[in-house]
Amino acid sequence: MGQPKRERATIADVKNKDRRRTLHQELKLQKRKEKKERKKKRINQEKDLGENAPPKQVPKTIENSRIHDETLIDPNDDEVIADERNDKLQTYFNRIREPKVLLTTSVNATLASIRFIEDWMHCIPNSERKDRKKLDLKSVVSQAAQQDITDIIIVNEDHKKPNRIMIAHLPDGPTACFKLSSYKPSAMIKGHGIATSHKPEVVLNNFSTRLGHSVARMLAAVFPYDPQFKGRNCVTFHNQRDFIFFRFHRYIFKNKQKVSLQELGPRFTLKLLWLKDNVIDSELPEYEWAYKRREMNKIRRKFQLVPLPPESSDDDLKVLRY
Repeated sequence: MGQPKRERATIADVKNKDRRRTLHQELKLQKRKEKKERKKKRINQEKDLGENAPPKQVPKTIENSRIHDETLIDPNDDEVIADERNDKLQTYFNRIREPKVLLTTSVNATLASIRFIEDWMHCIPNSERKDRKKLDLKSVVSQAAQQDITDIIIVNEDHKKPNRIMIAHLPDGPTACFKLSSYKPSAMIKGHGIATSHKPEVVLNNFSTRLGHSVARMLAAVFPYDPQFKGRNCVTFHNQRDFIFFRFHRYIFKNKQKVSLQELGPRFTLKLLWLKDNVIDSELPEYEWAYKRREMNKIRRKFQLVPLPPESSDDDLKVLRY
């Protein structure tokens, strides 16, 4: 009988740690050289063939392989416009009420949440901070309604760090809760500028579904309309893979052709956890939408705020300006 065929040895089979590390480095170097040779060969082929060269290969990413969602909307659609006229934010977009924002913390908040609120207040004109102390949410909402407050922002914290933001539109809602992460104060941003009191422009990018459109309108209602372009301040909410990135910039005209951006800060990232149609102190448990990690993380190519149809590209995304 012949000897059984021995399986091919791999780097992991090498017992000596130093020898295994050396083989791994040699393998990486070899792959790097092969990749460089393939790139060089492809460039020479494109030069020789010219217009007859094969098209460039597009890498497969999560963005260009998204699953189409039927709730993708066009902001200019008649049905969408009719819904906007009848929603609870129409008092803002019809300019009946000027935004007046109240920012507060959770019960017994630490200095970290207070500093986050004070840092964010530089971006939101006509806003004020109120100490929560030990007031329950119902009392906070009722007192805010008496003072003609249009929106309440509540910053929650965990382990002495802000971790959630709740935004409620008064008097009837809607209310949204976001997970807060990657917070960087203005003072920690290199080369940051100092914000002025001018009303900023608001740019909401990549909110293409019905849910995304509702969230974008909620975020826009926090800021005053009629931005003061003289201040050159711009607030951006950029949605990518259902993560909402907040940035605050000032654009500077160097000359007639060149424009630069100076970040004012702060910067942080939001992720929608749930959305309710009623106000924050309501006893009604119904949610318009809620994030379910076990169900929604099974398919990572499907997004709730900005799914693209297969025939679309990133250039087709709508940018909403208020």
